[in-house]
Amino acid sequence: MQGTMKAAIQRKAGTPLKIEKLPIPQAGPGEILIKVTACGVCHSDLHAVDGDWNPGPTLPLIPGHEVAGHVAAIGAGVKGFRLGDAVGVPWMYSACGQCEFCQAGMETICKSGEASGYTKPGGYAEFMVADAKFVAKLPKTANLYEIAPILCAGVTTYRGLKRTKVRPGKWMTIFGIGGLGHIAVQYAVAMGMRVIAVDVDDVKLKLAKKLGAEMVVNAKKVDPVAEIQAKIGGSHGAVVTAVAPQAFEQAIGVLRPAGTVAYIGLPGGKSDQIRTSISQITNWELTVTGSNVGTRLDLNEAVAFALNGLVKAKIQKAPLTQINKIFNDMRRGKIVGRMVLDIA
Repeated sequence: MQGTMKAAIQRKAGTPLKIEKLPIPQAGPGEILIKVTACGVCHSDLHAVDGDWNPGPTLPLIPGHEVAGHVAAIGAGVKGFRLGDAVGVPWMYSACGQCEFCQAGMETICKSGEASGYTKPGGYAEFMVADAKFVAKLPKTANLYEIAPILCAGVTTYRGLKRTKVRPGKWMTIFGIGGLGHIAVQYAVAMGMRVIAVDVDDVKLKLAKKLGAEMVVNAKKVDPVAEIQAKIGGSHGAVVTAVAPQAFEQAIGVLRPAGTVAYIGLPGGKSDQIRTSISQITNWELTVTGSNVGTRLDLNEAVAFALNGLVKAKIQKAPLTQINKIFNDMRRGKIVGRMVLDIA
């Protein structure tokens, strides 16, 4: 496909994105070209443009990894796709498929993996190229604006909940009821868990209650560790979608013996350190695990929950031209739910 497209691009680290006209990329062997309808705005995008992580993103950078759209062109050797098919692109752009991690079903930690909107151009553009093997197929009836956040916030929280191995009927504490957290609450409820929501914003906690949380704790007003231990004897599991280091420390404290916490949120920068009690972890045989996005299987399962109506992202649409304002609001914690760029 020839012509130009609008895209939000960063050419120098730490600078605001600029809207530019760029050539439409071409689908190479094994790739498909996607006409983007919607792209969710993830906190990871903010870390990327702020240069919080090492190594930093590939410049020039077009962020975006919660991408929903339609197939516009098909590269050589690609099977199973037709022009016009609805598709979704997650953070995991590709993995090698050959290493010990890929072979063990852990393609999320493949050392050769590429990331949409970080090492590869992402969805803050009218068109993007994707590796066909890692694209999610969506039904024609799917609401692409609502499904976009599921492709990262959904699959990431779903995998994190699975990695705690908390069974239905047991307690799950979710720290941070933002873009990821409000979706995590819904997955946990749909998976049969009893949910406790922890945040510092009563508006977000009210949303958590509405979404099925049995108990809410404002960590600004009370100590969540003391509160949860006193009221239910500790939580069987926890996931942290917040970015404040204190939340990661508290998440260990709220666990009951043999509990597991999965870290999902990424503080970035100098705040990427925590202090915790080694004796507490050892004596009570606690587990602290990281959870990084999701495999293709996780993606398909997470999307199925959403398509079946069990999980729904609370979204606000905005034009691509508003992206720098959205980032500023995100830095100040002013966003409830998930912002979705209306690219179409």
